[in-house]
Amino acid sequence: MTRPQATRNQLYPDNPWTALPVMVADALRPNLDAIASEMVDVIRREVPRYRRPLDSELGRDLVAAVRRALVQFVELIENPTGPQEHNSTFFRRLGKAEYLTGRNMDELQAAYRVGARVGSRRYTEIAQAVGLPTGTVLLLSEAVLVHINELANESVRGYTEARLRSVGDLAARRRALAERLLERSPDPAGAKLEVMSYQAEWPLPETLACVVVDVPGLELVPDATLDADVLVLAYGGEALLFVPGPDEPARVTRLRRLLSWQVAALGPSVPPAEAWLSARCARLALRHARHGLLTLTDDMVVADDHLAELILLGGEHIGRLLSTDVLSALSDLPAGKASRLEATLAALLRSMNRSAPEVATALGIHPQTARYRMRQLEGLFGDRLADPDFRFAAELVLRGRILRRGTSPNHR
Repeated sequence: MTRPQATRNQLYPDNPWTALPVMVADALRPNLDAIASEMVDVIRREVPRYRRPLDSELGRDLVAAVRRALVQFVELIENPTGPQEHNSTFFRRLGKAEYLTGRNMDELQAAYRVGARVGSRRYTEIAQAVGLPTGTVLLLSEAVLVHINELANESVRGYTEARLRSVGDLAARRRALAERLLERSPDPAGAKLEVMSYQAEWPLPETLACVVVDVPGLELVPDATLDADVLVLAYGGEALLFVPGPDEPARVTRLRRLLSWQVAALGPSVPPAEAWLSARCARLALRHARHGLLTLTDDMVVADDHLAELILLGGEHIGRLLSTDVLSALSDLPAGKASRLEATLAALLRSMNRSAPEVATALGIHPQTARYRMRQLEGLFGDRLADPDFRFAAELVLRGRILRRGTSPNHR
């Protein structure tokens, strides 16, 4: 084979292939499949991320990259000045994929180094087997080093380009992450939470809590005074703050101080995958605090202090259906009498011994009055008063009604 006239290659200006005889390519080409197989095996053994099945997306990328690198190396020996942009595009795309999937370059760089070591050893063995002089063998080793360095550089360029293109979209990516945190059942085909977190430059904490502030936009939440790692989202006429490490007392104290100008609700501390649950609790707590159904502490309602109430209030509409069924025996009574018997039933269900004195004490009435009302309840509900399922359902209904009226269970 006649070698084309050697010139400086734009992609490989220090072109070691110009000094290698074409017979080196002739010796290497028949062995490429065996070298590729060995290279893939060693990379998978030494670089943990590449131990996935070869029929996976990552496995297919690995095999394609190894094969392309080996073929390119031989083609450079045959034609050192040939166009290489198509190969450079491929290896830049590998770097871009590392960024877009939320990984750094460490393991890809490690794979390049392992590949170079295997390639250099196998090329040297083949060159020596066909009797190439020592000087040529040394040039061959140098070419391997230049080649793998350029491939790694192309991948770094791809990684950097992808990152630079996305810098202007940081706010959009953080919003997308916050919206993803609110999804209870995210699309299985969508981006993983860890990937979105990496792209948004917001490391996933072990735990977080959602704080909901009753404002129509973010202009009333002074970002400059919030901790830098608080993720803020305008959502449905409210501001949602995703707060990492909410179990730190100092963190909650700062939030209380910063949000003291407005009613806010602090959701429970949960893993990131359950951020939607913290947000739901906080929003429910804030809604019911506005209506005076939950107690505020320093202008902030803490959902953890009201989880039982949130269960009852969160099922408000279902509770109405259950109420119609459970309290149907009171529906035909005059309103005043129905209200008195409802209060008596609530006190009876909460009593330890189901005795008239206990019920009387709870309601602040005479024991004889309590006995009279209890007999009326027995006449209306009969054996159901001894049924655990009925008692449980009735207590749920009555506690919910008491909460929605904004009175305590012992309030007359």
